[in-house]
Amino acid sequence: MPLETPEWDEVTEWAREYLLDSTDPHAQLRRAGLPADFVADLPLTSVSSHNARALVYASRRTITGQVRLLRALVRDDRLRNLPDVTVAEKFLAQLERDAALHDAQDVFRTCVLRGGGEVFLDRDGLRETLRAFVADAHKSVLLVDGEPDSGRSYTYSLIRYVAQHRGFRPARIMLGPTTTATKVVRRLAAFVADPRAGAAPPVPTGLDDPLPALDEAVHWVVCQATGAEDLFWFVLDDCDRLDPGSDVWDLIGQLALAIYEHEPVRREQAPRLVLLGYGPAMRQLPHDLRHSLCVDRARPAGPADVRAFFDRYLREQPPPSLAGLAAGERDAALAGLVDVAVEEVLAAAGGNGAGVGSDGSGAGVGDGGAAQGGGGGAAGESYMRRLGTAVEGAVRVCQSL
Repeated sequence: MPLETPEWDEVTEWAREYLLDSTDPHAQLRRAGLPADFVADLPLTSVSSHNARALVYASRRTITGQVRLLRALVRDDRLRNLPDVTVAEKFLAQLERDAALHDAQDVFRTCVLRGGGEVFLDRDGLRETLRAFVADAHKSVLLVDGEPDSGRSYTYSLIRYVAQHRGFRPARIMLGPTTTATKVVRRLAAFVADPRAGAAPPVPTGLDDPLPALDEAVHWVVCQATGAEDLFWFVLDDCDRLDPGSDVWDLIGQLALAIYEHEPVRREQAPRLVLLGYGPAMRQLPHDLRHSLCVDRARPAGPADVRAFFDRYLREQPPPSLAGLAAGERDAALAGLVDVAVEEVLAAAGGNGAGVGSDGSGAGVGDGGAAQGGGGGAAGESYMRRLGTAVEGAVRVCQSL
């Protein structure tokens, strides 16, 4: 499991005291074994507390960076002679286990997220589309389409998980019928702006010509994101809930084009744009973007997808109570457990009555599925949300066996 905020506060204090108590902090960090290019990029000043926060902030972007920082600390002779070194070594061992797990797994194929607290069902196509999108710096916009309640917003769960392992920061904004371009720009600005700088985007007012002002605000946001320490992904969710006459449609086109124009200049640092619920019948994006798009279409998970999930999950992480069984007995017990889990989950989520085909195609699930209360979910919850909640509950039961 990753270190929590109080634990990182301890690491920050150790870094201030043992790695940055120098008039030349860059040289001291290089002597501690940190890579020269990493150290050169740190915004270090004469204030050790500020430098410690900057060092920890930069190191936390990747698991490799976290391990590297803790190793530098436990090697420090002064810390090694204090009781705190035991705590530091514990943190290092924890992070090294995380790093080993990270290296051993394909994060794009992971089906259990957040230490087992969240699941991500099916979506093989999305997983590969997302892999290609991350790998290709020339792709700047990811579009996810699908029927209502098919799991388009569910995509964000996987994006957040991949972000932890691939070093980018998703910034999501939920859209709706009353959302305006000014509100979206202000939200994006809050994500990307340095609060210490006090800068604000030139958003349009009632007295301005809104389109030129909007264009300036969009370029301001993209410039801020491109120059930031984090790599941003702007995620606009529920695009299909926008009013047809909303000025957010103009904003989306201008934002996508601004990101596209920044990509050749700062390719590795330019932000990306993810549009969830953005279908082909909606406002077309600028023609220049036609080779910069990745597209996925969501569909609801069906019984076959639930069975495939439990078959894989239980074979990869069998309950401890089955560890002592012979191979044949264990396989039979796992098969029976898969059958029970699938049956219970489908019953809790509303089963085939929610409109999911018995072949697992998910055909027919949409607003009707959301309207049916179904077992185990609050009235009005979508089928996919009920299904995800039921699977997560079953995973917790399996972990306790």
